[in-house]
Amino acid sequence: MAVQELYAYLCVRDAAAAIDFYARAFGARELFRLTEPSGRVGHAEIDLDGHVLMLSEEYPELGVRSPEHLDATPVTLHLHVEDADALVARAVAAGGTLERRLQDHFYGERSGTVRDPFGHRWLIGHAIETVTPEEMQRRYTALFEPAS
Repeated sequence: MAVQELYAYLCVRDAAAAIDFYARAFGARELFRLTEPSGRVGHAEIDLDGHVLMLSEEYPELGVRSPEHLDATPVTLHLHVEDADALVARAVAAGGTLERRLQDHFYGERSGTVRDPFGHRWLIGHAIETVTPEEMQRRYTALFEPAS
């Protein structure tokens, strides 16, 4: 069976605030949301330049918890964009926290990391050169070699 699509599906404590942040930080556009009579958002979808991101609020009764509840996240979302410096600045201005400053990396990308107000980590980068997997491995290995 072929995979048709793959979506990131985030859990947040406050979906309305998250949708607002993603609009301000990344230019996301809300497609729709499904809200329970209690006000809890069971499902929402936003568009990031043709890429759908899904989200819901917490469902503790189903074991669905946000990074805020866990006080950690094992997942990083990577946004590959035209201008990482501009988007990182925009995300921080919108309320994100800079976790790792922008820098050029051995694998041919300039990137930095922002944590959104809901606990999700975003690696934001753009290409600075094309690097083959072999060259990438050579550079990666060199990072672990003792300085002479």
